[in-house]
Amino acid sequence: MCGITGFLTSSAETELELKIAVSRMTDQLAHRGPDDSGIWVDRPSGVAFGHRRLSIVDLSRDGHQPMHSESGRYVIVFNGEVYNFSDLRHELKSTGHGFRGLSDTEVMLAAIEQWGVEEALPRFNGMFAFAVWDRRERQLHLVRDRMGEKPLYYGWMGKSFLFGSELKALVAHPQFKGDVDRNALAIYLRYSCIPAPYSIYRGIYKLAPAGRLTLRLSDQGSTPRVVPYWSAEEANRRGIENPFAGSPEDATAQLDKLLRDAVKMRMVADVPLGAFLSGGVDSSTVVALMQAQSTRPVRTFSIGFHDDAYNEAKHAAAVARHLGTDHTEFYVSPEDITPVISRLPAIYDEPFSDSSQIPTYMVSALARRHVTVSLSGDGGDELFGGYKRYFAWGKVWNRVKWLPHPVRQAASWSLRRLSPQQWNHLAGCLGRRAPVTRLDFAGDKVHRLGRILSAEYSFLRYQAILSVWESPGMALQGADEPATLLRDRCQGPGFSDFCRHMMYLDTVTYLPDDILAKVDRASMAVSLEGRIPLLDHRVVEFAARLPLSMKIRAGVGKWVLRRVLYQYVPKELIERPKKGFALPIAGWLRGPLRDWGEELLDENRLRAERYFQPGVVRKLWEDHLSGQRDLSPHVWGLLMFQAWLDQWSKPAVHRVEPPQTMPACCNIS
Repeated sequence: MCGITGFLTSSAETELELKIAVSRMTDQLAHRGPDDSGIWVDRPSGVAFGHRRLSIVDLSRDGHQPMHSESGRYVIVFNGEVYNFSDLRHELKSTGHGFRGLSDTEVMLAAIEQWGVEEALPRFNGMFAFAVWDRRERQLHLVRDRMGEKPLYYGWMGKSFLFGSELKALVAHPQFKGDVDRNALAIYLRYSCIPAPYSIYRGIYKLAPAGRLTLRLSDQGSTPRVVPYWSAEEANRRGIENPFAGSPEDATAQLDKLLRDAVKMRMVADVPLGAFLSGGVDSSTVVALMQAQSTRPVRTFSIGFHDDAYNEAKHAAAVARHLGTDHTEFYVSPEDITPVISRLPAIYDEPFSDSSQIPTYMVSALARRHVTVSLSGDGGDELFGGYKRYFAWGKVWNRVKWLPHPVRQAASWSLRRLSPQQWNHLAGCLGRRAPVTRLDFAGDKVHRLGRILSAEYSFLRYQAILSVWESPGMALQGADEPATLLRDRCQGPGFSDFCRHMMYLDTVTYLPDDILAKVDRASMAVSLEGRIPLLDHRVVEFAARLPLSMKIRAGVGKWVLRRVLYQYVPKELIERPKKGFALPIAGWLRGPLRDWGEELLDENRLRAERYFQPGVVRKLWEDHLSGQRDLSPHVWGLLMFQAWLDQWSKPAVHRVEPPQTMPACCNIS
């Protein structure tokens, strides 16, 4: 795991000036790679590469980057891991390639020399973002892994094409101009993150998952074409055309075998290794398969909360005791949150407002006290149907989809005639006997139901479910929401079922743009490598073949994944309502975080900055403080942008440093 950056330029700087520029960019990524650094410049070609290394496999200088291929044709800077490098190394040796060291980076270069960039990519099983300079063809290749585990930003600034693992590296380039993209701000308010290909800065983009970009210096100023080398859409299409035909027992056995191998591959490291453990299905499955293949207790780590509505630490401890792991937990209080919040704009160097970013950072910091690599269970919800919205809203849709669209539109209008507050008051007056209360439809959920009913297409229904702001433009000044997969017509690869379509859209949007961005930034902020076995592309392709009945059954998700887990952990330790990795943020905003919120949402400040409509924002804030509605997702999004603006609107460049103090914790054996 590392940080990469660099640029391709036609400007007239000297070699020394290029080295100074790329060194400054590289320095901003020190948290991603505290063990080593390197730069490489080819002045005649106008190319400069920078690298920060977190040493995981082959800790010697043989893993130093930027690294040159055996022939000298290719130069690479690489962030991530290629887990099948040993098999590739053996195959390449048989074709005559020699190796100096034991790193996966050297194997990647040999593979590129042997087969070329395009043909080598499908052979890599891993998480990665890398840049390769072809000295013969004078071409720059940028590549991102299939699922989007590792980030990569790029874009033209003047005569220079910049790239880097994080925006802060690009910001450090002397030609960088940080103009906020107000249109990207609109989609941020809707989804709590900025989806690829956009970034918060005008002219800077995220490389799409499974994307390959090729650029020559003569292409100056042009928008590079991104070519996919793998496709989740195609994997799902093949799954529909060639569904799994075996029994549930066959599916369980095959998934168990795939996951065992995916976990085993991700346990290869020359440094201490552990895992995050929430006690839920996904993380418990990963830890169980780790412990089944380990000769010593696996190190596991959990975050807990004193509020039982959010606390899963006790369940994680029970799973840890059963599996015999070496378990460490830390209970979070509001006092622990304040110093973390102050660091968020530097960690997520564009606005990001999934509040689970805080416990994710804290469990990463906790793990980093003991290990350098930590496995996690991310991806299980999207692949195997774990989110409540799949079976809750899917069930609602199945009950109303037979109605003609005009009838559904009329029903939508009727539901939305009353405001959310009026629905809340009505539900309170009716009491528990009212069906609306039994269904747990608060006023905001009634309005969401209305939006779903009126949506003509499947992707618009999904957008209605996922959106924080129904109409971001009402809070913004001078912004038009740009096109995304969830706004333009996107029916997916032939899904006849709304639930499967939601799972697919989550896999290609919410997973890389929110979940994986959160995990990458939180873990790398403390120099911890995160690995995600469930996102092995072989598992993803197998999951695409499974019928929905093997994922969701009797209102419970991840059915086949649970069957795998119950071979290792008793069912009674796992079966409980899903809580997720969340914080009691709504109450904290009305309590210990209220003064912080008041300062950032001050009306005079909002008026001076001219991003948000002051009247709309202040009413939203006051409605939340009143306790009549839980508007914390809306408020948190506004606050995270304001905090980001505080830090990144200043001229100085901010580098993320590992925390000087780690939270206190306790071990459970």
